[in-house]
Amino acid sequence: MEDFLQQPGKDAKAQMALLQRMYRQWPFFRTLLSNMDMVLAKSDLALASRYSELVSDTRVRRRIFEAIEAEWHRTADALTRITGDKQRLAHNAALARSIRHRFPYIDPLHHLQVELVRRWRAGQGDDRVQTGIHISINGIAAGLRNTG
Repeated sequence: MEDFLQQPGKDAKAQMALLQRMYRQWPFFRTLLSNMDMVLAKSDLALASRYSELVSDTRVRRRIFEAIEAEWHRTADALTRITGDKQRLAHNAALARSIRHRFPYIDPLHHLQVELVRRWRAGQGDDRVQTGIHISINGIAAGLRNTG
């Protein structure tokens, strides 16, 4: 978004006003941002950090995770600036509540999946570990109501 706002010869305030107007008036753009809002609401940087621990090279892990984290924050900030909504799913309380209620059931599956992948990568995996990974993937996807 910053590239769009900082185009040479363009007024950043006018560019932001254009994005805000598009959000209010164009159903396609509003739906696109609504989907982004839902994805951000379903994401958890603390869990993402836990998955990043699977990367053994500390420097690589930090560099990549910091890039992901920074992009998540830039995206959330851009969404807030365009929509004016300071919290995720501000216009869809039922979905926000549904997602919050799913997390206590899904979070243990994430931690289990990280441990199973760690074991698999360490050569401690067998068919049961592989099956456990597949089941955790399916369970998380079903809980989030996404493809995983």
